[in-house]
Order: sequence, then C-alpha cells, then structure tokens
Amino acid sequence: MKQASRGRHMGVRGIAAVLWAAAATWAATGYAQSSKMIAEWDHQTDGSGPKVVRDAAVRFEKQNPGYEVQDSHILNDAYKTKLKVAFGAGQPPCVFDTWGGGPLREYVKAGQVVDLTPYLEKDPAFRDRFLPTAWKAVTYDNKIYGIPTENVSAAVIFYNKDLFRQYNLSPPTTWGDLMNVVKVMQAHGIAPFALANKNKWTGSMYYMYLVDRLGGPDVFRKAVDRSPGGSFNDPVFVEAGKYIQQLVKAGAFAQGYNGLDYDIGASRRLLYSGRAAMELMGGWEASTIQKENPAFYKKLDFFPFPSVPGGKGDPRAVIGTVGDSFTSISAQCADHDAAFRLIKFMTDDASMQERVADYRVPPIKDVALTDPFLKRLQQLVAQAPNVQLWYDQELPPKLGELHKDTTQALFGLSLTPEAAAQQMEAGAKADLGR
Repeated sequence: MKQASRGRHMGVRGIAAVLWAAAATWAATGYAQSSKMIAEWDHQTDGSGPKVVRDAAVRFEKQNPGYEVQDSHILNDAYKTKLKVAFGAGQPPCVFDTWGGGPLREYVKAGQVVDLTPYLEKDPAFRDRFLPTAWKAVTYDNKIYGIPTENVSAAVIFYNKDLFRQYNLSPPTTWGDLMNVVKVMQAHGIAPFALANKNKWTGSMYYMYLVDRLGGPDVFRKAVDRSPGGSFNDPVFVEAGKYIQQLVKAGAFAQGYNGLDYDIGASRRLLYSGRAAMELMGGWEASTIQKENPAFYKKLDFFPFPSVPGGKGDPRAVIGTVGDSFTSISAQCADHDAAFRLIKFMTDDASMQERVADYRVPPIKDVALTDPFLKRLQQLVAQAPNVQLWYDQELPPKLGELHKDTTQALFGLSLTPEAAAQQMEAGAKADLGR
C-alpha cells in the first residue's frame, strides 16, 4: 500500500517537472507565499458558484483587515490537473476544494493537507451544523481533512416531461420499463439519452448504478478494500458492462456521445433542442439548467435509476455525495488559522442561503427548501440506505482513471465487459495490493 502510494506521488512530481514553467507562472500570483494573501481554488464554475465564494471572501476580508483572498474557479478536468501539478511543484493554494475520497487521500498521505480535527473540536457548534454522513468522504484514520461546502448531490435521470407526455410514457422504475422508453423514443427519431462522454466520468455513472443495482454496495466495497472474495473481476462488474452495451446496441445515446464535452454543455444542448429525452447526471444539473435555460427548467423532472431483474441492490440507494465539494487547507499555507476562518465564511448561513437561491441543496442540517424539485432530491438522498461516492473519487487516482478509461471503452464497444473487469482487477492488485 505504501509503495503504491509513493509511486503515485512520484508520478505527480513527474508531471510537475514537465509543466514547471506553468507552475512557476501560477506561483507568481503568490498562492501560499504571503501570510496576508490567501489563494483559494475550486471547481465552481456554474451558476452563482463563483459569486458565492467571492461574497464570502469579501465578508472575510472585512472582518480580517489586511487579508486578501484570491479566488480561482476552474472547470472540472482542468482543475484536477492544475491542482496535481501545483502540489507536485510545492506551490499549492492555501484553500482548495476536492471531491474527497481517493485523490484527497493521496495528498493527505503525502503530508500536504492540514488536519482540521482540532479546529472542529474547538468549535463543535460549527461541526454539528453539517450532515453527519458528509464527513465520511474526508475522514482518514479518524481525522478530518475537509469541510463539506457545496450541495448534497445524487445522480438521477433527468427527463423532458413534455416528450414523455407526448408519447404517453411514465417514468420507468424497472430496466424493462426503461428499455421501453428507449424503444419509443428511438421510433420517433429522438435520442433516448443525452451523454457527453468525452469526460468519461459522465458515462461512469451508468456503470456505478448498474453495479449497485445488481450486487448492492458490498461488491464494490469488498473489491476496493481487497476483502476476502472481493474482486473487480466479480461477475457483477461483468454484468454491469453487459447492461451498458445493451443500451449502446439499442441506440440509447445520441450520436457521437464518446466525443461530446460535458464541460461546454453538449449534453444539455441536446435536451434543450428536444433531440434527446433524458440525461443521467448529478443533481447539480438542475441548478445549471435553471440558470442556463429557465424555460426548459419548467419541462424538467427526474426519476431514480431503475431496478434491474434479479438485482440484489436496494433501488433506493444512490450514487453521489453528501457535500459535492469539500474544502481543505494545504500544509504549505502560511496562515492555517486565517484559512480556516475563510472556510467558515464560505460555509456560513449567508453562503448556504445563496446556494439555496442557486437551486442547490447545502450539506447542513435543517436547511429550508421551497423549490419542490429540490425538496424531492433532498428526500431521495435522506431516504437512501447508502450513498456511494463516485468511483473516480473513491478510488486512488491511477485506478480511478483506469475505471473511467475502461468504462468509456465499454460505451465505445471497443472492450468486452470481461476484459474491462480483468483490467480493473489487475490495476487494483498493482495499485491497492493483494
């Protein structure tokens, strides 16, 4: 385990060496060098996300004279690369967000992240504001390394109510029902699903849900923990791949899906134009659509991922996260105390109210929601017997990338389900041991 971790960390340094000039340019803005300047990085680029952070920074600066916050907001995939290079170059931001799980754990293992447990123990009222389940993704060896900042999120299937009504369709609850929707939409020249899978994690959502519906949460957990009998070559993983390829062969996705870019809104444009009827995506999509296309938002609804024949998983379980983003402090930050004070402003009542106004569900207790759509989403997560963190965030970075690559290949029909499972198991043995 330690050797694998060291190898991944050295890989980060290798990337940093190649991109040293870029890292030096970023460092020139003073990321972690000044005790009075706090660099904050996040991947909040949609809706009012950047404004929420900036407003919090302004409040912090007023209460902490002399301090300046430089906030940067970067698209998902570019953000992951930029953060990796910055840490490898020894020039990380003071305050940064992640999705928790495996990638954050790598920085923690390398001693690059501040243990926030002492701060939370000194301020139990602040700690207790958050949903208890939110801490799971950022807790390692009983220490907490991140604060749940953004919305509670679960992947659901969004759909165009008008199209469903036009063709006398109801939200499917079983796989057979879903395949009937696929057949009807296909017959009328409409792509059943919009999918922008150039980013790979978008298609991964189908695979994660199918594994969960087929085998329940323990199949993945045992494979990750390398528990007795646990393997990514388990028949459940193979069967999940077969279900994906059944969808592909049935024409369930708009053409060119493996080359479309989610970050530029390719899948949403298919929905807006009526060329696609559904999209499997995290709950944040509702907020994005509401801001981007209010008229279409009125046509939008969602349903949970359906059950599959003979599946052992509970159909109430969800794939997602209780927090969506978790904010941490780098060990190289010159003023840890000030950085933590900034995080408190980023998660105070004013910030959480702004998130609610932006059609998000904050990861705090007793949040008051008025939008019926969001209330249903909140209830879905609250009633779920299990919330499985996205695989590419739960797994160590190298294995998470392999998961995304093999899943994309399954969608492209360039890899068999058996081969995909075998590759994942081989990668797990190399990366996790045993």
